[in-house]
Amino acid sequence: MSSFLYRLGRRSAERPWLVIAVWAAAAIVIVVASIGVGREMEDSFDVPGVDSQRATELLESASSDRAGLTARVVATPTSGDDFSTPDARSALDQLRSRLDGLDSAIGVEETISPDGGIAMLTIQYPVLDQLAMDDLDELKDVVSETRAELPMEVEAGGDLFFAYEEAGGSAAEMIGIAAAIVILLVAFGSVIAMGLPIGMAIFGLVLGVAAMPLISHVVMIPSWAPQLGTMIGLGVGIDYALFLVTRHREFLAEGSTVPDAAGRAVATAGQAVVFAGGTVVIAILGLGVAGVPFMTAAGIATSVIVAIMVIASITILPAFLGLSGHSINRFGIHRRGHAAGDVGPGWRRWGNHVTRHAWPYAIVTTVALLAMTAPVLALQLGFPDEGTQPESTTQRRAYDLVADGFGAGINGPLVVAVDHGGDVTVVDDVAAAVATDPGIAAVAPPEIGPAVGTVIAFPTSAPQDDATFETVERLRAEVLPDAVDGTTATAHVGGQTANFGDVAMRVSDRLPWFIAAVIVLSFLLLTIVFRSILVPLKAAVLNLLSIGAAYGVLVMVFQWGWGKELIGLETTVPIVSFIPMFMFAVLFGLSMDYEVFLLSRVREEYVATGDNDASVIAGLASTARVITSAALIMISVFGGFVLGDDPVTKMFGLGLATAILVDATIVRCILVPATMTLMGDANWWLPDWLDRRLPAVDMEGVAGLPEQEFEDVPSDRDAELVTV
Repeated sequence: MSSFLYRLGRRSAERPWLVIAVWAAAAIVIVVASIGVGREMEDSFDVPGVDSQRATELLESASSDRAGLTARVVATPTSGDDFSTPDARSALDQLRSRLDGLDSAIGVEETISPDGGIAMLTIQYPVLDQLAMDDLDELKDVVSETRAELPMEVEAGGDLFFAYEEAGGSAAEMIGIAAAIVILLVAFGSVIAMGLPIGMAIFGLVLGVAAMPLISHVVMIPSWAPQLGTMIGLGVGIDYALFLVTRHREFLAEGSTVPDAAGRAVATAGQAVVFAGGTVVIAILGLGVAGVPFMTAAGIATSVIVAIMVIASITILPAFLGLSGHSINRFGIHRRGHAAGDVGPGWRRWGNHVTRHAWPYAIVTTVALLAMTAPVLALQLGFPDEGTQPESTTQRRAYDLVADGFGAGINGPLVVAVDHGGDVTVVDDVAAAVATDPGIAAVAPPEIGPAVGTVIAFPTSAPQDDATFETVERLRAEVLPDAVDGTTATAHVGGQTANFGDVAMRVSDRLPWFIAAVIVLSFLLLTIVFRSILVPLKAAVLNLLSIGAAYGVLVMVFQWGWGKELIGLETTVPIVSFIPMFMFAVLFGLSMDYEVFLLSRVREEYVATGDNDASVIAGLASTARVITSAALIMISVFGGFVLGDDPVTKMFGLGLATAILVDATIVRCILVPATMTLMGDANWWLPDWLDRRLPAVDMEGVAGLPEQEFEDVPSDRDAELVTV
């Protein structure tokens, strides 16, 4: 692999315009194809096998209007009157007429609160694949016009908003890129060296996002997947380029030619990028273990972007390096005489300090991480409802108005689908039984079709409350079986609230298996790469600690409300059901980036010297600045998303930023050197029988390349480069 990567990097640097032309042609083809034949991304929260999905399928098979989405428009007179007065009633009738005229609306139901002061108009829409963003825009236009023309306060929310309302991410991305520019400029001290990682990452990101409509022909990509992919892709792209540019400048400083320096950088740091990127892709694709289609699709989308970043790092980035030549160090900001490969004595002193006090540092940091992880025991999975949105949004104001007028439970109706088998009386029996449950506040008159009946029930508690899903479970386990006992009828509880609860339950059941699968695959990969048992085992344990600490922080902030105001969170919310699994996939892969980069340098020193402690110190000293710079970039990119309004985006941003901070500081700079010092030469032990059975991977780096590859390289340096 080292030989292949060396030749790939060197030839890319020697023929930069050819490489750039190939990438540009590929980008043009992908963009044009996406515009011409790309499929529109759609959101679907179908989860095969769960009860809410059976309810949806039953309603769809019967062509029931209740199988589709709903939106709610809530109105209250600005005069303070109620809707029994002629003027208020007239205004409400005009609003209803406008809603009846919406292109995709099937029907509008009107409900007036007991005090007459609040009207809720529920708009029934078809199923999601028959709708588009234009339907939400049309509804918003009606609401805006009504506010301006009629004497009513009008707000809107519901399923349609959840399906199509997009959380803005452009500002967060710009914040991350701006921070990355500053960090790279300080780290490299050169404007040109700073610009290369930024340019490559943006190029790869645009290409990856542009490919999403084409991938949607194979698997339905959710509309929010590109934003997640952008968050991850931007971070890893800049990180990978940072690793490569750093090694390239070091080789230039040692006297290599530009093509040779680029080839050696790709053969060493590039090899680390390939293995680290492969780990990220494996971890993210492991989301398929969850058995939740939208998570699998989002994982595929994100892994495609990461894969593009890896390929771009070892091809187009060397081309950029070839074009920049020795000018890569121009427009510097550091003092005159500062060398590109300078490490400085600070990190070496820190490495010496940690290795001399390995036991205290290992114990104290482990206890600290376990303390941060402890809140995970109180982890509550769910899904934030519209009551967790900022008060500036119309969805939140609609939610509050409905809760004030009708009670919190009306914001999360349950849809009970009854396959009555021709016995329509059973639908009335189901409605009566559901109404007697203590967790149900009210039941709408049942709707009876030729094959399927529908019962709409309103819980007494809010959609995100534990009591609501307890009610759902009780209906499924006790109430509905008793109601249909002695008949051939079946009944299933659906609706958005029940669906989110089912997703949370599915994720909870599959999460341990997913974690085990990712750890085993990563362990095998690192065992093959580093020919060691303890190094991969240590990496897995330490990564679990950093991810656990991030989970703990999410619980403390989002569930317990500690410091929630600092991130603009107005109320506590449950942890979104699929975030822990997404976070584990992404963070385990990203943690491996730093692990592979650090241990590659440690391994390089150990192969050369055979001194474990000295190798740990040298490896830390030579990579710590790059790793911390890369981590700062990641934290800036992810932290930018914390500034958004959507609680889900805030969770992703805060969780990822916290884990990277913990991983790059406590884990990589303290725990890794401390534990490797304590384990000594056992770090690199591998049983002979296992060594013979594992696939052979060339980790000899550029030292093992044939001499003809170095005809223009000073021979006295060849023996010094032992590798990754």
